[in-house]
Amino acid sequence: MELTQAIDDLRAQLQAAAIPEKATDMAAYMKTEMPFYGVNRPSLKIIERDLKKRFVPESADEHRDYIQAIWALPHREEKYVAITMARAWKHWIDAEHLDIYRQWIEEGAWWDLVDEISVHLVGGAYLKDRETIGPVMDEWITDTNLWVRRAAIICQLTHKKQTDVGRLFDYCVQSAHEKDFFIRKAIGWALRQYSYSAPESVYEFLTTYRNDLSNLSFKEGSRILTKNGWSFEEH
Repeated sequence: MELTQAIDDLRAQLQAAAIPEKATDMAAYMKTEMPFYGVNRPSLKIIERDLKKRFVPESADEHRDYIQAIWALPHREEKYVAITMARAWKHWIDAEHLDIYRQWIEEGAWWDLVDEISVHLVGGAYLKDRETIGPVMDEWITDTNLWVRRAAIICQLTHKKQTDVGRLFDYCVQSAHEKDFFIRKAIGWALRQYSYSAPESVYEFLTTYRNDLSNLSFKEGSRILTKNGWSFEEH
């Protein structure tokens, strides 16, 4: 199947599965002016599985063209499909695609898009090539775009024991002064996830920097520890 035909088929399937009366509610929930078709998640997953079978990129360049063509479509569900297709072929999740991931983060500029891109695409590339991605994240954490900063904080959520803990903790400290909810939440989320793998390290970090972290960051970061019986003294 040609790329153009694959894109046309995708749009036709989304239009066929659309529930127009849900589209407005979806956009309101996401606080966006970007249009929705009103396709529910189960239907979207079926469409994505079908698309993956029917069109398989044969090269990295074709893959880039493919996911960029889907992302460029105007509806929110098409952005979701672009991310899914970017994730579908893991051998092309790499540093060479970091420019696309950043573009999508800046254009997506909301948690439903940014978090998937950050964790599964940026994070996937990070695991493969720490020497390249790490220094880029050092730049992202001080970027003027808050979603780029959020991406740097949460990109290691699935890394577990392979977490670059020095950068994780450093980014949390660098960002601790920020007032924005999405940054404060990101710090807490990143610490909470790492606490599953290294509870002692996170406990020590939280104890050391408790007065620097916002209440939200501390509460989220310590959630699993306190659930498992770790005790923190009051401020």
